[in-house]
Amino acid sequence: MDWDDLKIVHAIARHGSLSAAARALRTTQPTVSRRLAGLERRIGAKLFERQAGGLSPGPLCLGLIEPLERMDEQAQAVARRIAARDRDLQGPITLTSLGWFGDDVLAPLLARFGGRHPQVRINLVNDARRFNLSRREADIAVRVGDFGRDDLVQRKLADVSYGLYASQSYLKRHGPPDFTSKCAGHTVISLIESPDKVVPFEWLKVIAANAHVTLRTNSVQSHIAAAEAGEAMAVLPRVLADPRANLSRIKPPLPEPYNPVRTGVHADLRNTPRVRSLIDFLAKELKAMARDLRPAD
Repeated sequence: MDWDDLKIVHAIARHGSLSAAARALRTTQPTVSRRLAGLERRIGAKLFERQAGGLSPGPLCLGLIEPLERMDEQAQAVARRIAARDRDLQGPITLTSLGWFGDDVLAPLLARFGGRHPQVRINLVNDARRFNLSRREADIAVRVGDFGRDDLVQRKLADVSYGLYASQSYLKRHGPPDFTSKCAGHTVISLIESPDKVVPFEWLKVIAANAHVTLRTNSVQSHIAAAEAGEAMAVLPRVLADPRANLSRIKPPLPEPYNPVRTGVHADLRNTPRVRSLIDFLAKELKAMARDLRPAD
């Protein structure tokens, strides 16, 4: 039986729909649908049942999920071992990070590394979702904050600090916030609520508990745009906000928060020359940027 067909069954069972499975396998929905239909035709049984929210494993498929998980884990281990045997600075690296950090901090550094090592092909994927490095969805993850998992080899590269900012027009209309009243009468931008504790916004909840949240968004660029437009105060990375002439940093009584920046890589790939070289390069470059990423004042 073709492992490629079984991978499709496994992906659909894992992700719950043809489209999500296609994205995970980096192929198209019609291809996934065609391969599934062909497999079901050959074995003479339906593997999935259609539900309102997608596809649900049928009785036969339910019995296949556990062995397919084991097969997939072994296949991923083989792929990682093959990738790890590379001995030269060549080949692809997929690196994932948060949008703002990838766009504004990492992209210039990765372009510089790629210029020095033209045989290395770097793919930067800026996405808030946590990529599965065991499944080679990415080779390296760079995160601001906690990875929340123990199966990665992690390395701290830097700290990133945050501050509270408002535009000059906002402060002219509303005046500086009164922190003794927890910023009553003021407006702020915050994150879309989730179970995760995000350090800068936990800090915002403390210093501005009585401010009105006028917008929730997970995009740092949206926070910047709303603050620069004079609509609200916003918690922003200092490395992005300090250089903006239209934004003023407001110093509250509590110390400003910061988050560590870490790389994560699967243990099988940590000694691959191109992976190790890129992580060492980022560590050196981010160390040189330390005063911008976490200013002393």
